[in-house]
Amino acid sequence: MLFPHSLILLRGGGDLATGVAYRLHHAGFPVIVTELPHPLVVRRRVALATAVPEGKITVEDLRAVRVGGLAQAIHLAESGIIPVLVAPTLPDELLNSSAVIRHASLTIVDARMAKRNIDTTLSQAPLVIGLGPGFVAGVDCHAVIETNRGHRLGRVIWRGAAEPDTGTPGVVGGKGRERVLRAPVAGVVAWQKEIGDRVGEGEIMGSVAGHQIAAPFAGVVRGLIAPGSTIRAGLKIGDVDPRDDVDACFTVSDKALAVGGGVLEAILTDMAKHQGSKEAT
Repeated sequence: MLFPHSLILLRGGGDLATGVAYRLHHAGFPVIVTELPHPLVVRRRVALATAVPEGKITVEDLRAVRVGGLAQAIHLAESGIIPVLVAPTLPDELLNSSAVIRHASLTIVDARMAKRNIDTTLSQAPLVIGLGPGFVAGVDCHAVIETNRGHRLGRVIWRGAAEPDTGTPGVVGGKGRERVLRAPVAGVVAWQKEIGDRVGEGEIMGSVAGHQIAAPFAGVVRGLIAPGSTIRAGLKIGDVDPRDDVDACFTVSDKALAVGGGVLEAILTDMAKHQGSKEAT
């Protein structure tokens, strides 16, 4: 591990957060992921959050394991395994833990993709990074990473905000809004298909409270929220990919890697700045 004393706390374990973990892990940083007790991730096979209900998950060469406390999380992170800790809020003991204090630096990355700032502040760590809209660099975090597909995807913003939430999914294989499945009603979701299955247009994929969900076009099932989840009407619950590439359902996406690259750049830039300040004195 190249940076054993630079601990990264990644709030959120969805597919974009997993791309961040992928980049940081391969660059040699210890990473801890925090998640909700019942994650609502759709791309479950490429989301470290899946370790919460399943106990563990492997995404490409990333190994993640659910843990019960911060001390165990830090021990695992230092060994190269990514711990996933159930913690809806920032753990109270984080900044007071002797195990954390022995790290030369702590970076918090808010990767929950809520499209708004829930509870992140500049004072939470020496370096605080927010992903996407909802954060203002210099106000509630030190840096923001652009998450909107396009020319600025993955760029680091040190002053100001990312592009506003468009409310429209990015175009993949010529399909945009129509590739996303949303719950027609509130209730419990049940699936007849699995991630990676091929479906035809109109084919029944599952149901929510008895209301059937049909494939919007022919493609591959890229993501499905966990079966048995109790959800609200309108929530994103699935994703169909028009490209005939089953492998893409099980590998970190280009977007997630671009965002992860931005986070890595921000961390290394901050480290270089502080190193330069030390050398100047």
